[in-house]
Amino acid sequence: MELKLKKFEGRNARQENRITITKSNSFGFPQKFYKDNTINRFQYVVLYFDNENKVVGIHFINDEAEKNKFKIIHSKKGYGASVVARSFFKAYNIDIKTCFGRYAWRKHNLEGAGEIFVFQLKNNSKNENDKAS
Repeated sequence: MELKLKKFEGRNARQENRITITKSNSFGFPQKFYKDNTINRFQYVVLYFDNENKVVGIHFINDEAEKNKFKIIHSKKGYGASVVARSFFKAYNIDIKTCFGRYAWRKHNLEGAGEIFVFQLKNNSKNENDKAS
């Protein structure tokens, strides 16, 4: 029997295909999401928000002329990437304390932009009844 063993090289890598919101006002793109969607090809993101439905849209771009872009910070160690978006969260009064976490996403074709990644914000806050238990 011929074995075709492959060395596992994903130690300490987040194997999630989700987008994260961190407590430091950033969007995180874990290694699996980063690789599966070839985020290394892009330098910037443009962010969108549907205030009524609480849906975030992320469009990955390379257009340096775009005025409303955020720089992607690519991990030098191959752990994915992140985008610091403090002004985005403040502009839409998005409370990081109640919406940080991991988000499943889907692709959406936005007219004028093309394919973007979208997800609906969740509320992680505990109500008074939850605190009593």
